[in-house]
Amino acid sequence: MSFIQFVEDLKELLSCPPKSNLTQQELTRVRLCTCCNATGTLYLTKQNTPLNHSISYETNGRVKRRVDSDLYAMLPEVFPWSGGNLRRCAVVGSGGILKNSSCGEEINNSDFVIRFNLAPVNDSDVGVKTDLMTINPSQIRRDYKNFKKDPGPLLQDLSVYGKASILMPAFSYTFNTALSVMMHKILWPHQTVVFFSPFYLQTLHRFWKGSGLRETRLSTGFMLTSVALELCDEVHLYGFWPFGVNLNHEPIYHHYYDNAQPNRGMHKMPEEFLRLLQLHSQGALTLHLQPCL
Repeated sequence: MSFIQFVEDLKELLSCPPKSNLTQQELTRVRLCTCCNATGTLYLTKQNTPLNHSISYETNGRVKRRVDSDLYAMLPEVFPWSGGNLRRCAVVGSGGILKNSSCGEEINNSDFVIRFNLAPVNDSDVGVKTDLMTINPSQIRRDYKNFKKDPGPLLQDLSVYGKASILMPAFSYTFNTALSVMMHKILWPHQTVVFFSPFYLQTLHRFWKGSGLRETRLSTGFMLTSVALELCDEVHLYGFWPFGVNLNHEPIYHHYYDNAQPNRGMHKMPEEFLRLLQLHSQGALTLHLQPCL
């Protein structure tokens, strides 16, 4: 099948109003909960990571970090969203398809909004409400080289996200740890900073690999979509579109805010998208790929 035909078939699919399938939603939730248990292991807490525990790194399990008293003090007591109170969740990717989408109000009306990598917010297309934001340590190294001595610019940029929790992969690679810990020290008490559990990321990778999705590492967007499928009654995805043209075959930027290209050796965005499209067609989540009315 050509890409043009793929887009035309996709437009036909999306012309039908999306229908939630409660059975498929619950089946997906149970499968993810059984394998990965985001409510118990998404990020490190005092409950799942006791003092003197050894943390094995996600990408190299032979390397370990002991939980000393300083690190232990940084961990929250428990996971805050395990009570099942997340109804409608919006997971906002950064795809260029969001530009001029007018989806901001719809996203803002969600009960819980997840965003990635300090993506800009605005009222019109992507909204401003933010409950959980991921930060890649490489961004801090690139854009805030002097943040230890002068955290002002970083704090100013983070202020637009309100009291959103900041989620960082402190124990994915050894070179991320010191920077992530420093981020926690600097941002506290302005922002809540939490650390991905490497155990959760490993089990999630195995789960999707076992389902046929083979890539060096899942994208952060796909990781957090998996989290939302476990935690939320309804999952709505915006800005998940890895192609260089929109549904009208018009060229678009890779991101709604710039045209920086992804690391294609690390992630396989088209393959991830096809898996998300399958979940959409099954009624487990809703993909939003057209302007919001």
